[in-house]
Amino acid sequence: MLQPDSSQRSRAAAWIPEVAGILTADQISSTGRAITAVQQPDGSIGWPDGHVDAWNHVECAMALSVCGLRDACRGAYEWLRVTQRADGSWRKQMPAGQTDLTTESNHAAYCAVGVWHELLVSRDEGFAQRMWPTVRSAIDFVLGLQRPRGEIIWRRGGDGTPDSYALLAGSSSMYSSLRCAIMLAEYLAEPQPDWELAADLLAHAVAGHPEAFADKSRFSMDWYYPVLGGPVRGEAATVHLGKGWDAYVVPELGVRCVHDQPWVTAAETAELAIALDAIGDGAGALDLLDQIQLLRDPSGAYWTGWQFATRRHYPDEQSSYTSAAIVLAADALCGATAGSSLFRDVGADPAGVMRAGDTACGCDPRDNAPDGIPDLV
Repeated sequence: MLQPDSSQRSRAAAWIPEVAGILTADQISSTGRAITAVQQPDGSIGWPDGHVDAWNHVECAMALSVCGLRDACRGAYEWLRVTQRADGSWRKQMPAGQTDLTTESNHAAYCAVGVWHELLVSRDEGFAQRMWPTVRSAIDFVLGLQRPRGEIIWRRGGDGTPDSYALLAGSSSMYSSLRCAIMLAEYLAEPQPDWELAADLLAHAVAGHPEAFADKSRFSMDWYYPVLGGPVRGEAATVHLGKGWDAYVVPELGVRCVHDQPWVTAAETAELAIALDAIGDGAGALDLLDQIQLLRDPSGAYWTGWQFATRRHYPDEQSSYTSAAIVLAADALCGATAGSSLFRDVGADPAGVMRAGDTACGCDPRDNAPDGIPDLV
């Protein structure tokens, strides 16, 4: 089992991530401060339009931890703890006059990634104990939306009714969340064997059942998240990313948000860099991180995207989650903190993922794509 490494933490504590030739430690620090600049007094970290969702909020908390901004980081996790609903979920915190009563499974699950990451970085077992009930309740909410085949429905409506379909990117992300929740439970001597089974079924659904998910292949996240989240690793991951590379990656610019528009985004590019690093392609990861520096603002914040046909920022905003993705990619590539290998460590063992038609699943292999992963475009 992965364990926080005190010796690694002590070596990393004195310095901030730095990626030679791409980002200095001072630049990473300024990006962290750009995130704190939009953090609210209650600890929440939102989007440019003012709404807050738990997934992006946690991503920002992780980046603050990497940057050594401990008080801001812990304030973010405290907001998560006190705003959790009784059923284990979080509703989006909306700007005045707006309401969204839905609760998304992926948003709820991601708190497990954040809490495990913070334990790895800080070695603060008291923090982990304090957040454990939050994580446990969130995972219970998530698994209440898992279907027998393994996929997880993406949300409940305001009346508590589950939606009718699952999302590939969301379910892929929830696999990494489950793996982090399992490691946290074992670390705290609170083993959850049912979570192990749920994670195995989820990996199988992502890797072998494209028909289980709504078709969102227009979005690059549906392409790389099965690798980033961990269900697809090994040779299958290399093959999968190769199939979509030309559709989603613009040479010298980064990753498109959607394959049919001339728009690259920094967060997607940074996340693909983390995915490449997780499967051993460090050179490709560094290249992507370098390319997307075109969206860095002198303040340290990052513009969300670049419309390369009209040569302008699109949308015309600097988003906290984008800055967070850059920080986490930099840490993954230079190994500054004990949390830097998190996305490498959550990967499924390719030999352990059930194939389509496995008797444990009871599925019909004829229902699946020939290679077990979705057609990309």
